[in-house]
Amino acid sequence: MTETATPTPLEAPVPSAARPISVVLDGLGKRFPVRRGWMEMLRHPRRISYTPVLQHVSAEVYEGEFFGLLGPNGAGKTTLFKILATLVLPDTGTATIAGFDIIQDAPGVRRVLAPVIADERSLYWRLSARENLELYGVLQGLDRRAARARAAELLRVVGLDDTGIKIVASFSSGMKQRLLIARALIGAPRVLLLDEPTRSLDPISARQFRAFLREEISGRQKCTVLLATHNTEEALELCDRVAVLDHGRMLATGTAARLARENGDERYRLWTREPSHPGIAALVERGVARDVETRGVDDDGWSILEMEIPGGPDRAAQVLAFLTEQNIPISRFERVTLSLADLIQRIVERKGGAEADDA
Repeated sequence: MTETATPTPLEAPVPSAARPISVVLDGLGKRFPVRRGWMEMLRHPRRISYTPVLQHVSAEVYEGEFFGLLGPNGAGKTTLFKILATLVLPDTGTATIAGFDIIQDAPGVRRVLAPVIADERSLYWRLSARENLELYGVLQGLDRRAARARAAELLRVVGLDDTGIKIVASFSSGMKQRLLIARALIGAPRVLLLDEPTRSLDPISARQFRAFLREEISGRQKCTVLLATHNTEEALELCDRVAVLDHGRMLATGTAARLARENGDERYRLWTREPSHPGIAALVERGVARDVETRGVDDDGWSILEMEIPGGPDRAAQVLAFLTEQNIPISRFERVTLSLADLIQRIVERKGGAEADDA
């Protein structure tokens, strides 16, 4: 992980331990009253029950890092963002943003953090992009001249300087998303909160927008970004690390690749002309491979086998060497990677169930 989008060969990556910490979550907890019907309220007017939304959430995010928050709907991502933006107070725990405590110094937090609401309706569609930014700059405390200069600068940053005089109603979804980012950058924040920023974009526009976020926002602007997403490409292309939330609990944190490796089944896929070769059966008999399944035949006539090979990459390399020695024709051999949805489900099933049992 580095702070720039694409390091040059002369640049050495900065170890995580040596990087300053931008965001600290310390035991955050939040619960909300359960909504009740009229009959229940009349029968038991004093009874109040609560449902936990966040439970002892702790994490550290480094400066300039893209940190992804993953999890099913209702996992607590939106509530966590509202707490960090000082819109909701936590019941337990606290957090610091660039050194400012969200409870003790909320004004300081609001000076260094900006949430980006992926809602195009929050823009003034009958105003131009430049007028939207100038208006927001004045609301942020800038005078008219400073707001005008800042708007012109940010339109260049997000690549909208040629369209700044057009009304927002004529913008595409991708252009509106860029304008929302520009609006969030008015106050030069050090931390951005992004909630599914590409959900309304087509695949090509989404990829271009992700490249913009990585190169400009993280690379040049040096912003720390907390990103809530359900998108596989978004998590893999943008996030240095991800955290999996479920029912308000943070179940796992790390790179997507490491979490996939730790929570996968060590399954491998093999393309061969001889799926019934005795060498494959020998691996099963010795317990080296198990759960061998035929997944069909590709367009070139190669049979696709899947098998579980416990023992990590070294054991997989030994299996491949053995099959080669047996003169089994092999065109491809690769590890089966979990999709983001499968990874989240696997972590929730394994760690979520275990924590519930401990509780």
